[in-house]
Amino acid sequence: MSRLETLKGPADLKSMSIAELDELAQEIRQAIIAQVQTSGGHLAPNLGVVELTIALHRVFDFAHDRLLFDVGHQCYPHKLITGRRPLLDKLRTRQGMAGFPEPLESSYDLFRVGHAGTGISTAVGLARGDELNGQAYHPRNNPTGRSVVTLIGDASIVNGVAMEGLNNAGTLKRQFLVVLNDNGMSISRPQGAIAGYFDRIRVSHTYADLKKSAHQVLRRLPGGSMIEEAYHRAGEATKALMSEDSWFEKFGLVTAGPIDGHDLPTLIEFLTEVRDIDRPVLLHVKTIKGRGLDVAEKDATKFHSPRPFQVTSADANGCKVKMPSSGRSFTSAFGDALAGLMERDERVVACTAAMPDGTGVAVALDKFPDRTWDVGICESHAMDMMAGLAKTGFKPFFAVYSTFLQRAFDQAFQEVALQGLPVRICLDRAGLVGGDGAVHHGFCDISLLRTLPGGVLLAAIDEPSLVAALQFMADYDEGFSCVRYPRDNVSERLLDQECPPFQLGKARCLTPAHDVHAGARPDAIVLAYGSPAIAALEAVDLLDDEYTVAVYDARFAKPVDDAVVQAALHAGCPVLTVEDHTTIGGFGSAVLERASELGLDTSALTRLGLPDQWILQDSRAAQLAEVGLDASGIARSIRDAVDRARPKHVGTAVVETRLSRPSERTV
Repeated sequence: MSRLETLKGPADLKSMSIAELDELAQEIRQAIIAQVQTSGGHLAPNLGVVELTIALHRVFDFAHDRLLFDVGHQCYPHKLITGRRPLLDKLRTRQGMAGFPEPLESSYDLFRVGHAGTGISTAVGLARGDELNGQAYHPRNNPTGRSVVTLIGDASIVNGVAMEGLNNAGTLKRQFLVVLNDNGMSISRPQGAIAGYFDRIRVSHTYADLKKSAHQVLRRLPGGSMIEEAYHRAGEATKALMSEDSWFEKFGLVTAGPIDGHDLPTLIEFLTEVRDIDRPVLLHVKTIKGRGLDVAEKDATKFHSPRPFQVTSADANGCKVKMPSSGRSFTSAFGDALAGLMERDERVVACTAAMPDGTGVAVALDKFPDRTWDVGICESHAMDMMAGLAKTGFKPFFAVYSTFLQRAFDQAFQEVALQGLPVRICLDRAGLVGGDGAVHHGFCDISLLRTLPGGVLLAAIDEPSLVAALQFMADYDEGFSCVRYPRDNVSERLLDQECPPFQLGKARCLTPAHDVHAGARPDAIVLAYGSPAIAALEAVDLLDDEYTVAVYDARFAKPVDDAVVQAALHAGCPVLTVEDHTTIGGFGSAVLERASELGLDTSALTRLGLPDQWILQDSRAAQLAEVGLDASGIARSIRDAVDRARPKHVGTAVVETRLSRPSERTV
């Protein structure tokens, strides 16, 4: 059996030789590569931290000590070391291993984390809590206490929350270790001045160059003589690599490195030494993203989180990889549509926050580099920058995952909505996202943005709809606008129909034969917001003429279409709202609130959406089925609503049943 197969847990690492640990590292790499080839998942980030993860578990005891991941997509080696190899073959599914830290799986995972920049601040809280509880590690005063370690990437550390965490970490007077995983990459190339600083360190310093007057450096740090003591307690290797004039000194952190993140003896030596320094320390570790897989090393962006793939051949230029295409994605459709807008209108500008490929903005970056920006993992800054551009007369489009919009909500409120500025927000990954699970679901963007006065909220159902929505937004200057679309392929179902332009607050009937505006009296009416409109049409197919159903593409959650809402609720049949979003404050709530304002009877209204609970990792299709938002689930809800509303015969009498209040169905 292999070393990985016989590994019971992190304690086994302490008895292994360096040669045995190297063998284990290669086995971990091969296990991750083999699985991601089959299922997809985060590949390059995990390949880059194998030796670093082994070294951390060799030196520390994280059954007792604290390990905090920042972002979390580099946790596969950690999970394999902590006994979760049997879960690997069902990676990113409900039955297997989550792609991010998951406390439900193991006590070694302290937090679910998928948003960058949070690790240092959370670790500071743990460090202070352990200190208050008398459990903080001290090499002399409390050698059985808990050490605190957080692992953060060079791209994440420029995030505003990370800066706040560093600012507070420097005030600690106890052991606290920040491991900076410097691989020169975010998902794509990191951006900004600090990224340039790291590049200069990589280029200008060899390890020998850093053997400078470290004790003089320490005297200049905040805390002065106390941190000078840390120098005397450091091991010789750490003293040799304490950086002169390090950027992190300014925050009060003793800084060592950079060191080779793939050299196990060096990693173990340094971690052993810095573990016993009772002051905040940052250890700068240089790694290679995608290490051990040639194609991933050469194109770490493509292999950050690839779909299943096959290595088809190898030649003098290395491996060739085939990634089967599953269809055209909303992301690709958006990227082409945005570039088309920029070609037609030179006032259109765009940005993304470290996701040029993930959002499709890479197309515009290539074609219009002077009008397109990747600002790095800085969503708050991006929103404010777009506000500034709007103020100067440009038409800014900010492409961001729905889950990361949450990080810029304050800026959407203060600098955008409050100023009445026409910033255009484009939300990829809206709704359920599949394998990334709860950390990445875009389930609350409607609830958040609907609260802001002056905003217009749109949703696209396919590629022509998305193109039309973006054109509407480009022409809309009265305030901010936002369009949402899922992590999914665009449907071709309606390509034979002309997609009408978006008109403010106007829905589109997808079943003209049953349009209530044309005098039809269907058995049920579905008001669908976004891509669930396609699922609703598929649900009607499943009903197979059992009922007549009118399906509307609502298009707007703010403002909703008053005429459609009134006609639907006056039609005397069940009305269902459908959305890939929580029912709390979502599109269904908007319809319900507007109906109440119009004095309409809402007893026939049923809201379908995401339940008030966390939806864990699985395929997007499985998640939609779980919450009743796939075609079968919607068909079932339509049938139930119609059956409840139809008169029931008791003997010769007819008893008519009605709902006493709007119902809410999320399963």
